[in-house]
Amino acid sequence: MHYVFIVVFPALVAYAAATDFLTMTISNRLSLALLVGFLLLAPFSGMTLAAFGWSLAGGGLVLAVGFGCFAAGWVGGGDVKFAAVVALWLGWDHLLEYAVLFSLYGGLLTLAALSLSKLIEPLPILQVGFLNRFNQHRHVPYGIALTVAALQVFPATVWMKLAG
Repeated sequence: MHYVFIVVFPALVAYAAATDFLTMTISNRLSLALLVGFLLLAPFSGMTLAAFGWSLAGGGLVLAVGFGCFAAGWVGGGDVKFAAVVALWLGWDHLLEYAVLFSLYGGLLTLAALSLSKLIEPLPILQVGFLNRFNQHRHVPYGIALTVAALQVFPATVWMKLAG
């Protein structure tokens, strides 16, 4: 059973990054699957009730701050829901590290997309996935940054400790 703990989360967040790259969308069903997975697996993780509560608080905080960013037009709604449910999995203790990392990776991703868009604009064959959409609308698939940060923080969480 302990392998479920270390497979579900990485597989779902990797899928989110891939779909965000290709479609500029993170499905509500994917965020819901992460939420349900967390709620089903948390009781078997050895997580204390206090840690569970703090994880919920962290997810709520990310959702509240993210909603403000969404209302300002800075991020997409799918990114906000995804970041909030990822925060649940990572827990309160890793929330600041996660936020710093996804901010850094998001900035790097934006700079890379800006640079690449200048290079690929005259080469239509290279305009794939988010680069094509970025050239048209200047949107960045922030789910990639959220995923890379999550996968970097995940090994330090309670979930990986269960795997031994």
